[in-house]
Amino acid sequence: MAAGISRWKMPDAAVSGGRIGPNALSQLLPLLEQAGGTELRQAMLLEAGIVTLPDMSGLIDEAPVARLHQVMRAEIPDLAPSLAWKAGKRTADYILANRIPRGAQALLKALPALFAVPILTRAIARNAWTFAGSGVFEVVSYRPLVLAIHDNPVVRGEFADHVLCDWHSAVFERLYRVLVDDGLRAREVTCCAMGAAACRFEVAPG
Repeated sequence: MAAGISRWKMPDAAVSGGRIGPNALSQLLPLLEQAGGTELRQAMLLEAGIVTLPDMSGLIDEAPVARLHQVMRAEIPDLAPSLAWKAGKRTADYILANRIPRGAQALLKALPALFAVPILTRAIARNAWTFAGSGVFEVVSYRPLVLAIHDNPVVRGEFADHVLCDWHSAVFERLYRVLVDDGLRAREVTCCAMGAAACRFEVAPG
């Protein structure tokens, strides 16, 4: 299929506030505590400017969430990739447990990948603001499957010589592995932090 086949952005009412799903924050906090105790968790929160945790029952302000991810990458660079990956996997597990009906999951697992991939991808696109925030989510192509986030708020303003979006990669990989094919892997191939136009993720057999 042609590049740029689908582009999805948050509804205008939500864009102004820059909102993102609470799992971008809630799934990371216990991992920070496991890695360095309450002291590390609190230090990271304070440096990110989060004095009081937001209500996690709905979309939350993306700016402090992005700062926390960025502080983690700056302060504990050796641990940050694995912590972000684990948080992304936990986010996908939350989605599987609470957001995708069991019947739909069973159907996707029963379908050949040729049909399951576009169905799942369209579902992800419809809910893209939960992980893309005020960025623009795009399905670049289905064969091969390439997903993109333009102006990704989680790395907005960062500069790096390598890709940074382990949290997003893990969310995508876990969903496609569980619902389509356990042999699929998600790999970020370009990143906004490296000066690319978008953070692009390839989902393909590993």
